Amino acid sequence: MSAPGPDRDAGLQPERTRLAWRRTTLACSVVAVLALRQALRGSGSPVELAGAAVIALIWLAFLWVAHRRIRELAAGRPRPLAPQAALAAVACTAALAVFAMAVIV
Repeated sequence: MSAPGPDRDAGLQPERTRLAWRRTTLACSVVAVLALRQALRGSGSPVELAGAAVIALIWLAFLWVAHRRIRELAAGRPRPLAPQAALAAVACTAALAVFAMAVIV
């Protein structure tokens, strides 16, 4: 089996992947906004403000990873997702879910 040549036509797969990253970014943004809203609804204690700051930092980190991947997918022949970027995206998603649950409870 030979490797694909430089004239490989990827079709719409990079576009679908780019749109999936955008949908994931939108979902992450909605979760972050709802978690921030819930965190800032309380008394405004330092713990609540620290939680809101952590949620915002996690969201910004995910946006950075997603934006880099969306930019790479715009190339004619995008590189595969680096393991570090995949780990960062998973870590941000899991951390945002944990902090969102902590804010609710």
